[in-house]
Amino acid sequence: MATSSSSGDSQYDIPWVEKYRPTRVADVVGNSDAVSRLQVIARDGNMPNLILSGPPGTGKTTSILALAHELLGPNYKEAVLELNASDDRGIDVVRNKIKMFAQKKVTLPPGRHKVVILDEADSMTSGAQQALRRTMEIYSNTTRFALACNTSSKIIEPIQSRCALVRFSRLSDEEILGRLMVAVTAEKVPYVPEGLEAIIFTADGDMRQALNNLQATFSGFRFVNQENVFKVCDQPHPFHVKNMIKNVMEGKFDDACALLKQLYDMGYSPTDIITTLFRIIKNYDMAEVLKLEFLKETGFAHMRICDGVGSYLQLSGLLAKFALVTQTVKA
Repeated sequence: MATSSSSGDSQYDIPWVEKYRPTRVADVVGNSDAVSRLQVIARDGNMPNLILSGPPGTGKTTSILALAHELLGPNYKEAVLELNASDDRGIDVVRNKIKMFAQKKVTLPPGRHKVVILDEADSMTSGAQQALRRTMEIYSNTTRFALACNTSSKIIEPIQSRCALVRFSRLSDEEILGRLMVAVTAEKVPYVPEGLEAIIFTADGDMRQALNNLQATFSGFRFVNQENVFKVCDQPHPFHVKNMIKNVMEGKFDDACALLKQLYDMGYSPTDIITTLFRIIKNYDMAEVLKLEFLKETGFAHMRICDGVGSYLQLSGLLAKFALVTQTVKA
């Protein structure tokens, strides 16, 4: 296997997501408000119980790990308990593992606490969450809890009220591009600007996805351009979807249906097609009233597809709705 020019053989096997994971809170990309709050905690050391909520790949887990490293330094290994969704986190684990860790004596600098990190906390059972709230209260003098989740509403109210909530949102294209350039420069990845644009498009505000797609494209094709990125990520090419909308708006309904059939026959799931469709419409240069109607109909079709209703039929019906709306607006 050819090694990357910037790193030795042992380094080559590390996924870039891990290799370029920030180790300091200040280095976390995007969400400046949330990151600055965590930086104050890292500086002053007075960490409350935390819930970090937001979409995947926006830096929640990275921020917690970096914060724990900055707060605890050399004591990190013995003063941090990390449990992920892949671990068993039922009521017994809360009663035994977490309780034992909270009771454990660890010598820490004054003002510092042991930290329990619960990743994907919204997938914990209700019973485990109920058991956790009591533990949080009893051991509040020595132990702090940090919960990362995608939707904070799945965490029971009593736990929410015991924690400070830090919200993360999807990253902007510029923020993702900045981080991609760091990896591209370090790994000496040959690319064209359209290739990076495609990676940012497929990532949709998810930094983890962006770095994974970059690495997959580089290791598969050794060159990052638009075509290679969409082959690796296996998402419907925006160019096809754009043409589909263009045909509908120009009254070429049969051509639009033919393009849809082509995409469907290539094996893309209706969800993939409709998600790409939504993002293309959002940025398409068309009359405002038309865009609003298109987005409304796309939303209804997406809802029906998620309910499992005959998907190809739904997509064809959606194109027909687009055609009707276009005619009505033009009239």
